[in-house]
Amino acid sequence: MTNTLSRRRLLQGAAFVPFLTGVASAFGQGTSSPVKGNIRQSVTYGAFRSMPLADVAPRLLEMGLVGLDLVAPKEWEDVMKAGLIVTLSQAPGAGIPEGFNHVENHDRLFGIYSELIPQAEKAGVKQIICFSGNRKGKSDDEGIQNCITGLKRVIPIAEKHGITLIMELLNPYNHADYHADRTTFGAQVARGLGSANFKLLYDIYHMQRSEGNLIDTIKANKDVIGHYHTAGSPERKDLDEAQEIYYPAVMRAIVATGFKGFVAHEFSARKSDRFESLRDAVRVCDV
Repeated sequence: MTNTLSRRRLLQGAAFVPFLTGVASAFGQGTSSPVKGNIRQSVTYGAFRSMPLADVAPRLLEMGLVGLDLVAPKEWEDVMKAGLIVTLSQAPGAGIPEGFNHVENHDRLFGIYSELIPQAEKAGVKQIICFSGNRKGKSDDEGIQNCITGLKRVIPIAEKHGITLIMELLNPYNHADYHADRTTFGAQVARGLGSANFKLLYDIYHMQRSEGNLIDTIKANKDVIGHYHTAGSPERKDLDEAQEIYYPAVMRAIVATGFKGFVAHEFSARKSDRFESLRDAVRVCDV
């Protein structure tokens, strides 16, 4: 228990390389780090919920991953006891279609986030996901303004408790009618709010499908991007040569922006051994 809590405290601190050294030592690997650490990598929890966390966590730590993404609040404690960071939390009841772009959703969303944010601070969780919502006939201008209006009620609570809300960008092919389907939409919301406690989840797979021009877009919007997801395009599989994104170049561009947040893998493994696919992805992104 002492070692687990020690790893947890180190994971939540700013010094990433010393943490990795500690993890390597804990798993009998001497003092060499399994990764360079320029990109802090995690993985979405969905692919591993069917497996005992006690079996999953050591294997993730061993390959250099620091946490789990899209963790439900009821899972926070177990994930952190396993020595992993909750790199991004779900917000139960605040799903993709019914987001901040419609004013009729604002009271309900305010209730969800105003309750969840203090709980996250207490638990040591730093980031919570949110969504624009589907258009349902709304123009971009109206959707952006509605998002700003609704989020302005929530952001002061996030600022008070040191929590960042992360709005995900999704492509229109997998998520028809979703409003934040281009970086410009999310960036206008973020700059309209002007708060360090609101950032964008730049899903590299989704934005490749939606708009392309990944590296230039990342550079131009480094001030409003707070989180990344990966997957191969167009099939959302492994980050290998069967897909069209050259991830090492994208990761180098992210490092060059000075990004200090997390890059979470969110792909469907092509290999039968999902850990092998994940290990390959970690290597590809470890620039």
